[in-house]
Amino acid sequence: MLKKIVVTGGSGRFGRVLKKQPTKHKVFFPNKKQLNILNYKNIENYLKKKKPKILMHLAGLSRPMNIHEKNISKSIDLNIIGTSNITKACAANNIKLIYFSTSYVYPGKRGNYSESDNLLPVNNYAWSKLGGECSVQLYKNSLIVRVCMTEKPFLHKEAFTNVKSSFMYHEEVAKILFKLLDKKGIINVGGKSQYIYDFAKKDNKNVRKAFLKKNPKIGMPFNSSINTKKLKKIIR
Repeated sequence: MLKKIVVTGGSGRFGRVLKKQPTKHKVFFPNKKQLNILNYKNIENYLKKKKPKILMHLAGLSRPMNIHEKNISKSIDLNIIGTSNITKACAANNIKLIYFSTSYVYPGKRGNYSESDNLLPVNNYAWSKLGGECSVQLYKNSLIVRVCMTEKPFLHKEAFTNVKSSFMYHEEVAKILFKLLDKKGIINVGGKSQYIYDFAKKDNKNVRKAFLKKNPKIGMPFNSSINTKKLKKIIR
């Protein structure tokens, strides 16, 4: 069934990839002036004008990761308050909400985390995304996507040989996303569990090996890999 969808954060890294993804649905990518997630009245006005069935909330603050340590006000505003505003507006207008969270909300110690596992973010970025999840959880007509994704090819010059993740490229996530429109609750989205170096070298032969030492300033989990059984049942 054809659906009208509004996507926040369309100018971001993943948003730009999603714009290129073919779909039968009518998708709107408002800029920050058209839809300001920190201005509730602005959000309401835009949604009443477009009357979407679904809102995908990609907008927020991610990189550089240390900005969440240096400027907590910005992190709180964009990832927690902004998401709360979006959630309230969706609830007021009976719009399905799909919220992009992160696999970093899991403790990041043993890996293979399922959607029902306990949460314990290891850095402020992940805490801010979990803060956004809290408001979304109050609204039952919603889906939280805990995603593990990155750009293709792997952008960094070095990749960790002792850190496991479930990275999936933006293009792969974009293909999956439209298959999740009718789902609710929480779904992990990512690839197979592997060391970041092994993932990176497949498409970037020049990437160098790096080793992550235990450093609380970095706040990076050693194994944030996720269990994607739930996702595989949906997209198979």
